Amino acid sequence: MFRSAVVSALCLTVCLPVATTAAEVSVVREEGRLQVTIGGTDFATYVFSEDFRKPFFLPVRAADGTVLTRALNDPDDHDHPHHKGVWVAVDEVNGISYWNERGRIAVRDVSLVAATGDPAVVEVSSEWMNADESAPVVTETTRISIFASRLMVYDIRFSAEHGPVTFGDTKEGLLGYRMAPSMKERRSGHVVSSDGTEGTAACWGRRFAWIDYSGQIGDKTYGVTLMDHPGNFRPARYHVRNYGLFSISPFGERAYTKGRLPAQPVVLQQDETLRLVYGIYFHDGDADQGGVPDIWKQFVDSTELSYR
Repeated sequence: MFRSAVVSALCLTVCLPVATTAAEVSVVREEGRLQVTIGGTDFATYVFSEDFRKPFFLPVRAADGTVLTRALNDPDDHDHPHHKGVWVAVDEVNGISYWNERGRIAVRDVSLVAATGDPAVVEVSSEWMNADESAPVVTETTRISIFASRLMVYDIRFSAEHGPVTFGDTKEGLLGYRMAPSMKERRSGHVVSSDGTEGTAACWGRRFAWIDYSGQIGDKTYGVTLMDHPGNFRPARYHVRNYGLFSISPFGERAYTKGRLPAQPVVLQQDETLRLVYGIYFHDGDADQGGVPDIWKQFVDSTELSYR
C-alpha cells in the first residue's frame, strides 16, 4: 500500500478560469470523434474510435491553424507509432503494457459535460483491458477541461473496481504528447523548466512544476507546456526526449532516476481510487512569449484542494 495515494483521501476540484479572451470553446460529437473549435476555428480532434487501441487528440492546432502534433504514419518521422497526438496511457499495469499498445484501453462512454463555454468539458470513461481483452483491469474516468487559452486540464481517476491494481515502476507514461517533427530538440527545439533548467538531457526524469518544449514550424515558433499539479499524491517526473516525445508521470521513481531510488509501485486495493491532475498548454512563441508562468499561476491559484 502507498502513502496518501488512495484518493478516497484526496479531493481535487478543477475550476480554472484562465482564459482572458472572450472566445468560446465548442465541442461537437461525430462518429468516433469529437471536433473542438475555439472562437469558431479548429483547435483539436479527439479520436475514440474502436479502430485504435486507445483514445487521443490528433491533430491539435495553434491559433493560426498550424498543426502541433505529429501526423499518424508520418513517413519521415515513423519511430514509436504508439505516440499518437496527446494521450493517456502507462505501461506495467498489472504487468500489461498499455503505453506500447499491447493492452487495449477501451472507451465505454464519452459525455459532453459542457459542450460550449470557457471551458468546454468532456468526460471519457474507459476500461483498461486484460491481456486477452476478456475483462477490465482498471477503470479510468478522465474529465478534460478545454479553455480558450488552449490549456487542457486532465483530471484523471483510476478506480480498482475489478480487483487490486498495481502501477509498476516505469518511465513509459502517463500524459504524453508527440510533437510536429520540426519542433523536436534535434532540429529546432528548446526545452526549459520552471526553475530555468534547459535541455532534454538536463530535464529528463526530474521533478518540476512545469516544463516547456518549443520549436519552429516553418518560420514561426510554437510551444507546448506540461504542468504538474502540486496536490497530486507524488510529484511527477518528465519523459522529455530530443526526438519529440514529451510526457509526465508519477509512476517511475526507479526508472526515471536510473536506479538511484528504489522502485515505488502504486497499489490500489479493491474499490480504491487514485486521482491525478495535469495540464497541457499550447501556445505561440517560447515559454516567455507564451506567458507560461502566468498560466501556471492561474492553474494553481484557481484550483481548489481539500483533503478529507
